[in-house]
Amino acid sequence: MKVKEMRELSKEELAGRIDETRKGLVEMRFQLALRKLENPAKLRTTRKELAQMLTVLTEKEAVKG
Repeated sequence: MKVKEMRELSKEELAGRIDETRKGLVEMRFQLALRKLENPAKLRTTRKELAQMLTVLTEKEAVKG
């Protein structure tokens, strides 16, 4: 998902995506430990995506509050 698309989401939708991404990261870490993760680079890109979503959420809260 691109940052532009993230900014178009509401705060609730963004928070939901953040929760889903965090759960996905836990699963990926587990698979990495068991050597079953097919693409270890996906872990890095998912972490970056999570950071971008958290940044956009913080920006939205700063504007509203």
